[in-house]
Amino acid sequence: MKAVMITYDQAHHEAVVNILTRTNNRGYTAWPQVTGRGTRTGDPHLGTHAWPTINAAIYTVVEDYRLKPLLDELQQLDRERPLLGIHAFVWSIEEMI
Repeated sequence: MKAVMITYDQAHHEAVVNILTRTNNRGYTAWPQVTGRGTRTGDPHLGTHAWPTINAAIYTVVEDYRLKPLLDELQQLDRERPLLGIHAFVWSIEEMI
């Protein structure tokens, strides 16, 4: 199993949840308001007067065979709207209860 942390401009939220649904990844935990700044490009998302946009994040655990379809769809979303920003980080899960 893999853990996937998806961080994205909050404007992507509905699309990200729809991707999780389409790729049969039901369970997730969402943080609707997180702040941050990209490592290479893009504006900060800090929720301030100067940088008013906000990010969101979703954490999900998926079966190994469901990972690639999920990442492929997230990457396609990023290609369609590159200025908004989306990242996915993957970790191996050793155990889970």
